Amino acid sequence: MKQLSILGSTGSIGRQCLSVVEALPERFGVVALAAGANLEELIGQIGRHRPEVVSLGDGARADELALLLREKGVAPIPEIHHGREGMLAVGTHSKADIVVSATVGVVGLEATYEAVKLGKTVALSNKEVLVAAGELVMAAAKKAGRELLPVDSEHNAVHQCLRGGAHGEVRRLVLTASGGPFRKTPLAVLANVTTEQALAHPNWRMGNRITIDSATMMNKGFEIIEARWLFGMRPDQIDVVVHPQSTIHSMVEFVDGSILAQLGPTDMRMPIQYALTYPERVASNQVALDLPKLKRLDFEKASTRRFPCLRLAREAMKKGGALPCALNAADEIAVAAFLERRLPFLGIPEVIERVLARTPRVKFEKMDDVLTADAEARRMAREEVERLAVTAAAASTASTR
Repeated sequence: MKQLSILGSTGSIGRQCLSVVEALPERFGVVALAAGANLEELIGQIGRHRPEVVSLGDGARADELALLLREKGVAPIPEIHHGREGMLAVGTHSKADIVVSATVGVVGLEATYEAVKLGKTVALSNKEVLVAAGELVMAAAKKAGRELLPVDSEHNAVHQCLRGGAHGEVRRLVLTASGGPFRKTPLAVLANVTTEQALAHPNWRMGNRITIDSATMMNKGFEIIEARWLFGMRPDQIDVVVHPQSTIHSMVEFVDGSILAQLGPTDMRMPIQYALTYPERVASNQVALDLPKLKRLDFEKASTRRFPCLRLAREAMKKGGALPCALNAADEIAVAAFLERRLPFLGIPEVIERVLARTPRVKFEKMDDVLTADAEARRMAREEVERLAVTAAAASTASTR
C-alpha cells in the first residue's frame, strides 16, 4: 500500500484525490494532510483517513482544530502544525510515498520542491510550482532521478499520449482549452463582465481563481510554461486550440503526421487516478465517457486579441528568469482584486503587463530567489491595482459632472 501526503487536501483537487483513495482502499493510505482554513472539511478527512500529521494555514486555526478534535473524541489526534513549517512537515513526511501537490498559489511551492529533492513521487496539480520555479524544480527532479506526474487534465493527457512514441518523434504538443464563458462574447462587452459571469464556467467546476484564469485563458498560458518544463519541449512546439466540448484533453502530433489524442469526461478523478497508479492502469467504475452523447468535436484558433493573457504568458516564458514567476504572482493579485470587485475584468491582463514591464530579468539560483521575486511582484501588482482603481474613480467622477 502506498502512503500519500496531500498539500491542499480541502481544495477541489484534494477532495477528489481523497475520493480516488476511498475508491481504492487496498492501494492507498493517507499519512499527512495540509489544508488552509476549512476546518470542517479537514475534520471529516481526519476522521476517515487518520493521518499522522496535519497542517493549517495559521496557528489560530491549528489551536481551534486541536480543541475541536478533542471535543469530538477523535483519537489518536494527529500532530498539528501550521504555516510554512507545517507545509514542509506534510510534504517531507518520511512515510509518504507520493506527495500530491494540490494547493493554489505559491504556498505549496517550497514543500513540493523539498519533496522532489527527497526523491518522492510527486503528483503535480499546482501550476505555480513549474510556472514560478520550473528550472529549479526540474533540475532537482533530474538529480533525484524521478519523474513529476501531472494531474492537470491537459498535461495528464499529454503524458498518456507520449507513451505512444519517443521524445525525438514529437513534432508538437496541442493543449486544448474550453474557451471559458467568454468564448463568443463580443469584445466590446468584456470590459463590463461581472464576477458571476466569469465564474460560470461551461464545463468544469473548479476553485474561484482557476475558474477566472480559465475565463482569461491565463490558465492555458501557465500550462504552456508547465508543458515546456514537464516534457522538455521548445516553446514553439507547444500550441493551444479552443475545443469547447472539453472532451479531448490534449493531443500529441508526431513527425510522421500522426496525432494521438486523449479523450475523457470532465471529471478530475480520472487524471488523478492515472497519476496515483502510474505506470499501471487500474479499473474504475467511477467515471466514463458517454460516447453516444458525443455528437461533435469543434476546434477554433485561440485568439490573443480576445485572450491577451496567452500572449503575456508566452512573452514571459521567452524572456525567462523572474518573468514567469512575476506573471503568476501578478495574476493571483489581479484575480483576487477582480473577485473583490476592485478591478474590472480587462484590468487583469493590464495589471500583469505592467508588472512584467517592471520586473528585471534575473536568473534564479535558489528557492529563496523565487520567493523574493514572488513577493516583489505581488507588491508591484498591488500598486498597479490601486493605480487603476484611482484612475477609474477619477474617470467616473469626471463623467458625472
